[in-house]
Amino acid sequence: MLELSTIPHCPCDGQKTYAECCQRYHEGTPAPTHEALMRSRFSGFALKLGDYVRVSWHYSTRPPTLNLDDAPDWAALRILSSSQTGETGKVHFQAIYRLHPGWGYLQEHSQFVRENGRWYYLQGEPHEGVLKPGRNEPCPCGSGRKFKACCL
Repeated sequence: MLELSTIPHCPCDGQKTYAECCQRYHEGTPAPTHEALMRSRFSGFALKLGDYVRVSWHYSTRPPTLNLDDAPDWAALRILSSSQTGETGKVHFQAIYRLHPGWGYLQEHSQFVRENGRWYYLQGEPHEGVLKPGRNEPCPCGSGRKFKACCL
């Protein structure tokens, strides 16, 4: 089991520590926005926190079980757009994962709903593909460095 207190950078944002980003949501504090919930869910998948991911799912669409043992090696999250109308929110994101060799992505238009002051993931329209970064593009791992100087 991963010791969460030793994680230096949050999986959803390589610029923040886990303690100042998603840890509080994983420990039970409600995410204040649908985008914060999306980020914490990505971190939950990356850290294999299946119980957290399940309870952040709306009861009407929640799977009965969730096993993350064979989940991809998630590397970075890119929020492409985010919007809110009343008690509903939408996030279009791209989640990058490592392939051996190379990189893949899952891109999704996710829908969220807020009930009793708490945000929940409702559903999404995912599609996957292979990511082929150029040498001078930002590294898919989220380090902020060029691909040729990082993970090439």
